Amino acid sequence: MKSVHVHLVSDSTGETVNLVGRACLVQFDHIEAEEHIWSLVRTEDKVEEILTTLEEQGGFVIYTLVDSKIRRLLEDGCAALQIPCIAVLDPIVAALANFLGVEGHAKPGSQHVMNAEYFNRIEAMQYALSHDDGQSTWDLNEADVVLLGVSRTSKTPTGIYLANRGIKAANVPIVPGCPIPKEVFELNKPLVVGLTKDPKRLVEIRRQRLRLLDQDENTDYVNFEMVSKEINEARRLFTQHDWPVINVSRKSIEETAATILQLYHERLDHS
Repeated sequence: MKSVHVHLVSDSTGETVNLVGRACLVQFDHIEAEEHIWSLVRTEDKVEEILTTLEEQGGFVIYTLVDSKIRRLLEDGCAALQIPCIAVLDPIVAALANFLGVEGHAKPGSQHVMNAEYFNRIEAMQYALSHDDGQSTWDLNEADVVLLGVSRTSKTPTGIYLANRGIKAANVPIVPGCPIPKEVFELNKPLVVGLTKDPKRLVEIRRQRLRLLDQDENTDYVNFEMVSKEINEARRLFTQHDWPVINVSRKSIEETAATILQLYHERLDHS
């Protein structure tokens, strides 16, 4: 396992460069990356602090900086230290400028401007949190997406991810012996999606959860036959109401959310 220092430098929150850096790093096996996130880098003093650390640690620099003076200071410093320094947005911005025939505006943090889209995401996040795990079912029809599934099928993290994309997502658990809220069957606005998982994998995840909480594992919650029955009954419910089903066993949260977003937009296109 090879270890490497990766410095992610941004003049804003660092979210963009962090996502790009991780997306690139996962392409390499046997690499253990120690990430150093430098956010809100907008002064020469901050760049000097980064260069001092680079001189001590070495590594690789990925950055999203738009101020030409700050950029040049970082690039020149990295060149002197013989450290690779890559601007991840430059090729895309240049290609877009060429395609559109206009120049982009160099404004630090402009991707995080507090516009209508930003406030929509905040509203969606508040909705997801207040409608997590079957809460506040009285206004489920205000949701964009309603997620159903048995315990530990990634309903909550998927809903939070969707909320970060501006989608109001509620989730309702399917619990043996507990009726599903009647409001779910009266919905006419939201896209209802069923989440399911391989029984064996689900039992493993539930066991880990019980161990983490230091609870007894001798329960139907982790009994393979009972878990299989839970999943089959949930699938029958999804089929009965013609709700799309996503098996999340081998999907990341991002992949599950991407599938839901595709279904959501297809539904909008046909409405």
